[in-house]
Amino acid sequence: MGEQRNWAGNYQYSAARWHFPESIEQVQRQVINCSSLRVVGTRHSFNGIADSTENMISLQNLNQVVNLDRENHTVTVEAGIKYSDLCRYLDRAGYALPNLASLPHISVAGACATATHGSGNQNSNLATTVRALDIVTYDGNIVSFNREQDKELLDGVVVGLGGFGVVTKLTLDVVPAFQMVQAVYNNLSLAQLEENFDDIFSSAYSVSLFTDWADENFNQVWLKHQLRDQDSFDLKPEFFGASLANENQHPVPGLGTEHCTEQLGISGPWLERLPHFRMDFTPSSGKELQSEYIMSRKHAYDALCAINQLSEHISPLLQTSEIRTIAKDDLWMSPCYKQDSVAIHFTWKDNWADVQKVLPKIEEKLAPFYARPHWGKLFTMAPAQLSPLFEKLPDFQQLLGHYDPHGKFRNKFLNTYIFGEG
Repeated sequence: MGEQRNWAGNYQYSAARWHFPESIEQVQRQVINCSSLRVVGTRHSFNGIADSTENMISLQNLNQVVNLDRENHTVTVEAGIKYSDLCRYLDRAGYALPNLASLPHISVAGACATATHGSGNQNSNLATTVRALDIVTYDGNIVSFNREQDKELLDGVVVGLGGFGVVTKLTLDVVPAFQMVQAVYNNLSLAQLEENFDDIFSSAYSVSLFTDWADENFNQVWLKHQLRDQDSFDLKPEFFGASLANENQHPVPGLGTEHCTEQLGISGPWLERLPHFRMDFTPSSGKELQSEYIMSRKHAYDALCAINQLSEHISPLLQTSEIRTIAKDDLWMSPCYKQDSVAIHFTWKDNWADVQKVLPKIEEKLAPFYARPHWGKLFTMAPAQLSPLFEKLPDFQQLLGHYDPHGKFRNKFLNTYIFGEG
């Protein structure tokens, strides 16, 4: 095959051979026949976490719903299905997922493997909905993990970083479909967060703050409210000093809003409000870079003030920055493990030469708050800095050794950041 890149175009894969299985049996044969391989979904990671120097399996053809269990409120899917396709299926059946990432065009398996998240004080990362999953391990056999049979083991495997094998099926918890409204407010002062952080982020089902770090204001506040039964919803003209927007907004100031989900307090189904971007808009290329750091919610205001000190370095390179909260979880390699968290996300202009100079400055500012990077995004932390941040890392290393004893699914990323080998 020719040159293969990720969605954003910033990363070129080095795999010599690409495989596109159309059945689990084909996955098994390819795993048996390969001595070294990795797996990609929709290629939305910005770093080399999914790369391989030898063989790559793409899950793009394993993208179907397998079963909807109305009695147990679960859906079983093939691992390569995109959230956008799954959401349409679930909504037609009267069901919903409790939360979604801002971009719905990512694969379920890839999002779960990297602890990708949405927003909300009570909403944990997307991988916490996984009740069971099947993995083709190094010898081509399928190993099943199930919350009911062994929750601790599942907690270790779900955010697996691709290290256990090829995830082929996942069973997810679902909830009854619901309606939502979304509203945007402009110009929230950073100072408001010192005393009101909890009130601001508990004011809606999902809350996002956007800023360009040009000054001490958040340009936009996105509030996503869940409607119950026949709730009516009145939009207040102000929100902690921020003013209600009277037209649709894009998270990046100045960009057109045609691809953004409906705002202005107009009610609609969950799948058309939870993401920031519409499901019928499929971006072909990101032309952007992303970084994200996640830390305990108790450090939120101090961490934001620390980042604000770097505004002159950050702002010229930035498209937008988003602040969200995520509820704690029990998943070993999740950045939200055992702590209610806040995430500071950066969407950069496509300028890696300069971005890689500012990331160490950000990481130094956030180090006192024990900030953990998003596994699938860009960071420059040394393995020695990163390892102590994940208290279950030794157990995770042992688990990887058990299910992949010959390192068939290890790559440079895992060797560096999980096993500390250079």
